[in-house]
Amino acid sequence: MELSHRGRTIQASPIRKLKPYADQALAKGIHIYFLNIGDPDIPTPQPILDAVRGYDEKILAYGPAQGFLELRQAIAQYFNSYKIPLNSENVIITCGGSEAILFAFCVVADPGDEIIIPEPFYTNYNGYASTSCINIVPLTLHAEDGYRLPPKGVIEAKITPKTRAIVLCSPNNPTGSVYTPEEMERVVALVRKHDLFLIGDEVYKEFIYDGGRHKSVLEFEEIKDNVIVVDSISKRFSCCGARIGAAISRNETVYQALLRFAQARLCPPTIEQKAALAAYKMGMGYFEPVRLEYQRRRDILYEGLSAIPGVVVHKPQGAFYMSVKLPIHDTERFAVWMLTDFEVNKETVMVAPGPGFYSTPGKGKDEIRIAYVLNEKDLKRAVEIFKAGLEKYKSTVEK
Repeated sequence: MELSHRGRTIQASPIRKLKPYADQALAKGIHIYFLNIGDPDIPTPQPILDAVRGYDEKILAYGPAQGFLELRQAIAQYFNSYKIPLNSENVIITCGGSEAILFAFCVVADPGDEIIIPEPFYTNYNGYASTSCINIVPLTLHAEDGYRLPPKGVIEAKITPKTRAIVLCSPNNPTGSVYTPEEMERVVALVRKHDLFLIGDEVYKEFIYDGGRHKSVLEFEEIKDNVIVVDSISKRFSCCGARIGAAISRNETVYQALLRFAQARLCPPTIEQKAALAAYKMGMGYFEPVRLEYQRRRDILYEGLSAIPGVVVHKPQGAFYMSVKLPIHDTERFAVWMLTDFEVNKETVMVAPGPGFYSTPGKGKDEIRIAYVLNEKDLKRAVEIFKAGLEKYKSTVEK
């Protein structure tokens, strides 16, 4: 027997595939500072936990395929607070932002079609592309200029008769960059000119630093029928395990297609939707102290990394990630070595190797992604250990 092409080629998660090495280190009594995955240590808000504990229905029944009306209304109101006009009939609740991405890919493209995505990108886009049998056309960005979008002509050169959509993730995972209005307008003009879809992955929209403002793709009225937004409570409310996201569209035809995919998997989780509703009822005041906490962490990490000779890093404008270029040749080998061969007083650091955030073969081999999801004290210690590990690796392994 032979597996399907998808089964043979779907990418292993660069974030999770090193877990066996981490498990071995933990079994030896090594403390690991986990900077490899965006799973924050910010406490999940109490109203969310109370909603889970307080669920008292006699039957845990199916809910609507598109999600509970009250939650869809709450998400619409959340966007309305940013002067983005939405109603509940624009929102479909999904099993995390991940399912929203998969639904969007399947709705806009047929097998063999193409979607343009700036790389490095959220690694699971590769998996969703494999699952939906579409081809990612990478638009390669560069650490040296802070992963900015290239001129309009460079982007347009990627468009072919098979192109169906462009994806923009802002604030970006893994780079932490936030696209400027002018950068977004370049893409919007091409979407309009070539009648493409624009998929906006905006799950980090609350985490913009230094007084910046997030601009949603939903704000471009001239392409409102072309836009699908991917949303999630995972990072916004520090509840990654709840698996509640949303796919948002103001195009009725697109919405109905998304709904049919939602019907095929029956419904999103019932209890977690109740928890999500409790989260949105907290109000917008919840976000400011969380944003300031992440900004302090960003500053600590940036200051520590930028002081290491040979490291190329730009201060992120948003999210809670940094893509970091290292003065070594193989960051996956380095990440494994940090878990198997290096420790300082029984402590080490785990990072995510860069190649998994690309679809272009060979790209990212000298890059890593670091998630600043630990408290300030732990983050400072992790940077110290990381610096010591990098110096030793360069002198002993890549000497």
